[in-house]
Amino acid sequence: MLRFANKVKNAVIFFHRWMGVVFCSLFLLWFASGMFMMYCDYPLVSEADRLNHSPELNPAAMRLSPQDAYAILQMDMPPAKARIEMFDGRPVYRFDNGFEESLVYADDGQRLNDFTPEMTLRIASAWAGKSPAAAKMEEKTAEDQWTVSEEFDELRPLRKYSWPDGQEVYVSTVTGAVVQYTTRASRLGAYFGPIPHWLYFTALRKRQSVWSRCVIWASGLGTVAALLGIAIGAWTYSPSKIYLPAGKNSSMPYLGSKRWHMSLGLIFGPLACTWAFSGMLSMDPFPRLQHGEPDLGGAQLTQALRASPVPLAAFDAFPPREALLRIGANFRAKELELTSFMGEPCYIATSAPNQTLVIPVVGQPKAEFDRESIVDLIRRVVLPHKLAEVRFVTQYEAYYLDRHDTLPLPVIFVSLDDTERSMYYIDPKTAQVIESYNSHSRWNRWLYHGLHSINIPWLYRNRPAWDIVVLAMLIGGTALCVTSLMLAWRVVTRTL
Repeated sequence: MLRFANKVKNAVIFFHRWMGVVFCSLFLLWFASGMFMMYCDYPLVSEADRLNHSPELNPAAMRLSPQDAYAILQMDMPPAKARIEMFDGRPVYRFDNGFEESLVYADDGQRLNDFTPEMTLRIASAWAGKSPAAAKMEEKTAEDQWTVSEEFDELRPLRKYSWPDGQEVYVSTVTGAVVQYTTRASRLGAYFGPIPHWLYFTALRKRQSVWSRCVIWASGLGTVAALLGIAIGAWTYSPSKIYLPAGKNSSMPYLGSKRWHMSLGLIFGPLACTWAFSGMLSMDPFPRLQHGEPDLGGAQLTQALRASPVPLAAFDAFPPREALLRIGANFRAKELELTSFMGEPCYIATSAPNQTLVIPVVGQPKAEFDRESIVDLIRRVVLPHKLAEVRFVTQYEAYYLDRHDTLPLPVIFVSLDDTERSMYYIDPKTAQVIESYNSHSRWNRWLYHGLHSINIPWLYRNRPAWDIVVLAMLIGGTALCVTSLMLAWRVVTRTL
């Protein structure tokens, strides 16, 4: 029996040694880049960026009603979404039918079909706050490092405008919108953080299925390598100090870098294992196990709260211009969304992220929709299920939190008594579902976000506690990988 156990142990050591040779550099890359990932995001144009770069709406220039503007498009079906914003200095309707977005100027009814280089240059220059004369333009029909993901496929060709100070603005020739923006600092941070951490190299990332399989297999095998190391360390460690590596009793049979590797492995090996495993979960290798489907999906609930399509005719009696004049000059609206709540048409004016105002067609502007009405509607929609819990959330909690404080507060929390124990967080300012969970996604929240981002409410609320804890873990993991690299070099050179 002892002989068999030794054979098993030797086999485990053999596989761990050679898997360590293969994966030690990758683990070092992951841990080191993780430190940059704490503070350096991959460049993207967020909703907040779009609003921050948008000018204030000009009601004086709005002459066309929503229904008349949509009639110019000569479409059979009403739009699923509609909003007004400023575009190239003029108010414009953006109608979305679920397949494509169409633009019609709100001042003269001109339909926007073509976005000329002169127009996209003005848009990019306004975004960057730079002179158009100093810009350098490139037509981008293929992927580059900053537009490599599939979300840009339907937006190409792109026009990239660069300025001497390092700003780069990408404008879509399909929508006329700024779809990517980078600076020297954001690109440098991405090269040290997200790009190596996600293996987001252009040549690999543009092949979506290959990249996905590569990350899944690399993190999956890395998890196995770390697990084998933990098993060896636990198997070898002797609490009774039976080893004599330097002529005195010790719990470990090694000296030098091997001893350091075993010590660090016993401390940070579980971290390396869980981080590699949770990193694999980010690629959804088990979609049915990770997400499942609530008995009532978040999209269905949003549809019940804010019905689609948009009832454009209902806004004829109270056009956008009058809605903006009603809210006054104190609220600097940058976007006006046309929607309805419980069948009643209304506008939602937005001035900044999470700063909105509800403007009913009938009634006075208000900060949010009626909370009790939202809860009553949900109670009717979820039948035959019942609401197991209803409460108002005023601070981030275990299933609703954000390290960057971008998720709206307060929100309404409701949970159902269905088999999935579905739960939802609803923003009363917009009557939209912000987060939803079922029995599967709750596991995923802890196994992925919890293990990988150390996504714990107390640490987030008491920063820099989160920074100290995560940095200490990453530094320890990096030290473990350095010892792995040293041992791997010995193995390779000895073998060669």
